[in-house]
Amino acid sequence: MDAMSSVIPTEPPDNTAIGASRGRVLAVLQEADGPLGIKAICAHVGLHPNTARFHLDALIEQQLVERTTGARTGPGRPRALYKSSSEGTARSARRYGLLAQLLVQYIATRSDHPAGAALEAGEAWGRSVVGADGAVRSAPAAVSALTAVLSDYGFAPEPVTTSDTRLILLHHCPFREAAEANRDVVCAVHLGLMRGVLAELTAPVRVDSLEPFVEPNLCIARLAG
Repeated sequence: MDAMSSVIPTEPPDNTAIGASRGRVLAVLQEADGPLGIKAICAHVGLHPNTARFHLDALIEQQLVERTTGARTGPGRPRALYKSSSEGTARSARRYGLLAQLLVQYIATRSDHPAGAALEAGEAWGRSVVGADGAVRSAPAAVSALTAVLSDYGFAPEPVTTSDTRLILLHHCPFREAAEANRDVVCAVHLGLMRGVLAELTAPVRVDSLEPFVEPNLCIARLAG
């Protein structure tokens, strides 16, 4: 496991240098169907407009985001809109895709039980991304912390809670190409990641199962506890 866990990324490969908040801003733009205004971005990431603009300016300098202008609807300046740079998105996808292929190949060829090994590797990954003071006492806090981790890694998570069901909808798979080639390994890594995060948080909730690709762009994590 030591050698295997060494190939698991302990931090998001593309968003680490720009910080969690900036990474969330970038993820929102990467997932958007078109350019977004500052109000829409802030609604997604929960940042003050001035803070969001600070991160957007930095992302523009890094050529990860482009600024455009909307159609003029009245007096004054046209509204500024932001979108993910196609070049930056492609570069991010290539890096994550290569990492995924290496990870899947390593596990699939080094273990007699690839899915089980992938689950263990994912759990080790999940434990490694939780800070030393990360323990939580409530299920909502645990789900919020897990959602933040999944967002940083590009899963576009959406927590859904009803009176008898707790789910996290995953609208994007950052390992999509690798999952299409070896779903058992990749999905086991992702299930392990979520379980490892919650275990390290000593959370009163656990991920019971992961239903992969129930729709082309949707996986469902079912929580219990």
